[in-house]
Amino acid sequence: MTDQQAVRALTRRQLLARASAAGATLVVGAGFVAAPDAAWALETAALKPETFATLVQMARDIYPHDRVGTEYYAVAVKGYDSAEAAPMVEAGIAALDAAARGHGFGSYLGTGWESDRVAILRGIEESPFFQTVRGGLVTGLYNQKALWPLFSYEGESYSKGGYLHRGFDDIAWL
Repeated sequence: MTDQQAVRALTRRQLLARASAAGATLVVGAGFVAAPDAAWALETAALKPETFATLVQMARDIYPHDRVGTEYYAVAVKGYDSAEAAPMVEAGIAALDAAARGHGFGSYLGTGWESDRVAILRGIEESPFFQTVRGGLVTGLYNQKALWPLFSYEGESYSKGGYLHRGFDDIAWL
């Protein structure tokens, strides 16, 4: 059995054990990325699983929301897992990892503190890769209807008569 076959043959119990033993934020396997609690997992098509996991962490660091689960960030960046976007993303994540090594860390994903990861991101924030991901997250993350209640957003108002007679004057603290 090859190493790749061994990784693909993980049972749910083994996956959970590896995740909890490593204290990981994401579990990376051959062709998939999963949550350590195994509540969700995504298969990768064009990106390496490590690249996709780094992209998810990058998304979480760009737009951090403690109450938003990692699976929503994974859905927001899933569009970059395509044959067209893969070369740009792979190169961008390689540059991000190189920047992390320049700061004394093994990789961006392996950088433990959010403040350290944000410092690394600040170093690449002018790059086309960063700007592409940041811009895509605006719609990729905030257009997920399942998240709207967390942000107290009720959706568009035009079909419900507009804001003038529905919510415009609801502010009680003024």
